[in-house]
Amino acid sequence: MDTNKLIKKVTKKTEFYIALILIVFCMIVQVRSGQFFTPNNIVDLLRSMTIPTMFCIGEMMVLISGGVDCSFPAVASLAMYFVCTKLDGAFSNPIPYFVVAVLLGLLMGAVNGFVVAKYKFPAMIVTLGTSSIFIGIMQGLLGSSEYPLTSALYKLGQTSIYTGTNANTGFTSNLPVHFIFAVILVALGWFILNKTMLGRGIYAVGGDEVAAARAGFNVFWTRMFIFCFSGAMAGFIGVTRASMMLAVNPNNMIGMEMDVIASCVLGGVSLVGGKGSVLGAVLGTALMTVVSNSLILLGIPTVWARVFTGMIIIIGTAVSAIQEKHRKNALFVTVSEK
Repeated sequence: MDTNKLIKKVTKKTEFYIALILIVFCMIVQVRSGQFFTPNNIVDLLRSMTIPTMFCIGEMMVLISGGVDCSFPAVASLAMYFVCTKLDGAFSNPIPYFVVAVLLGLLMGAVNGFVVAKYKFPAMIVTLGTSSIFIGIMQGLLGSSEYPLTSALYKLGQTSIYTGTNANTGFTSNLPVHFIFAVILVALGWFILNKTMLGRGIYAVGGDEVAAARAGFNVFWTRMFIFCFSGAMAGFIGVTRASMMLAVNPNNMIGMEMDVIASCVLGGVSLVGGKGSVLGAVLGTALMTVVSNSLILLGIPTVWARVFTGMIIIIGTAVSAIQEKHRKNALFVTVSEK
């Protein structure tokens, strides 16, 4: 490929500009604080990115398909709390806890998927409703409260793959083994979207559901897969979160949906569907994490992170609406010329 064409192709992508902004911001923080590129701070950032990155893969698929899933924190919390309390001490190996949580998440995701796919209700409304139901079950039926983590998951949570040490202060930070889970899930999401017919179907359904059906894609089962995948991953992530925190806190994932959706939108995932990439979602998550975690290094109150999140959602919605309007206008012009 010609070098000029390659440059034009790269610079047209949202991911290029997000990466550029991320690099510039990191350099600004480093110049202001001198602490950004220290090993312990990099480890802290990677640790902070682990759970949001995992969540963004499932949410990204829902967004690409033209929907919005607001229930994944509730799914993760309910699955995590049930597994860690009702099965406490039942297994000496952490794997069964993850398996049961995945199955519970899959069941809850299937409920979302069936209602959305079968009755064509707005995904955001459905998942807001089921989110309240799942939280109600956790708080009312299970009587949720803080609970000590079962020993198998506690041992897993103490396992680290790298320790970063600040040469100046002596502070150390451990990168948990759970970061590997995030890498695997990112690779899985990329493979599904880019190397399978199912991935093409997800993009097609988000671009134009009617055209996707005419092209031979099964819209019902595509949507079912998306929500089942999101739910199953949420169950897995819930147990991962508890293991990382070394405690069962039923409320520490509630409200994460806004940050995850903002990260996806920031990374170029369209809110109207049909557009987005795993790389963009990961870069968006990285930028959100760096901004949130680095405000204190810049001397800015952390409460402003919420303002940044809200602005990203509003701007992302506006950009998606404008892009969709331009797409429809271009389609109308093409049809008129014929």
